[in-house]
Amino acid sequence: MSGGEARSRLRSALADTTRQLGEAGVPSPSVDARALIAHAAGTERPLVMVEELPEGFAQQLAHLTARRAQREPLQLILGRAPFRHLLLDVRPGVFIPRPETELAVDLMHQHLDGPPHEVVDLCAGSGALGAAVLDELPRSRVLSVEIDAAAAELTAHNLERAGTGRGRVLQADLLGEIPQLAAVAPVDAVLSNPPYIPPDALPRDAEVLEHDPHRALFGGGDDGLEVPRAVITWARRLLRPGGVLIMEHADVQGKAALAAATDCGGFDLLRTVPDLTGRDRFLVARRAPGEPTSGSERLSR
Repeated sequence: MSGGEARSRLRSALADTTRQLGEAGVPSPSVDARALIAHAAGTERPLVMVEELPEGFAQQLAHLTARRAQREPLQLILGRAPFRHLLLDVRPGVFIPRPETELAVDLMHQHLDGPPHEVVDLCAGSGALGAAVLDELPRSRVLSVEIDAAAAELTAHNLERAGTGRGRVLQADLLGEIPQLAAVAPVDAVLSNPPYIPPDALPRDAEVLEHDPHRALFGGGDDGLEVPRAVITWARRLLRPGGVLIMEHADVQGKAALAAATDCGGFDLLRTVPDLTGRDRFLVARRAPGEPTSGSERLSR
């Protein structure tokens, strides 16, 4: 096959795949079509540079397109998800990292009084936040806490790829007492994208409702904030004075999250920060000077 023939087939494939995905209601059919075509072609290069297509390309693309048309998340089809400077591995049954969560790492940098070295990621999911910290801060160490066994295993994998030997995982339920977690205090930052959806609010996107585990979506309690309140309580216990909590929440939960941190006590400089679309999505709270944190073990042990 000549380069011209390959490019002609690719143009046809792009038009046809985009049409199929658009008809299926996929939000970004052209972008997803390009990703599926590159995956079927076995290339990371721009499609305009592809000179040859592998045997079985058309059949593979048809299979991938059918999966996406059924609203299976693109990340699960490709087996990876971009997050800041990383391509993280993703697996069925584990929460898929979202681009909006990336802002949490920037907020951590902005609100600390020095470079963070000891970071705890609560409700780690795939390990996205912890892996980004390890990747961007070579002197950092991360402890990721996750209740689900499959997610904890994936987190360990992604942490090791991002920063060999500097990350570890603790499988535990934040709603209970966890001596191993309490013992790591004091730390510089606590990051978290916890489950926070109320029980009566169903996600609208089929990709979320049918493929993200409900344990990673619904936060418990009447308002969905049972787990986020536990995150705030743990942050107070873990952070050094001047350390910072960055916690994602729903765009309608800003006031409730601020109230939860105020009621918990031990924080100052509390604020709600919008995401890049202007929606209130992050609680930022600095650990106030005062009571010492508990525990003496460092994350490097």
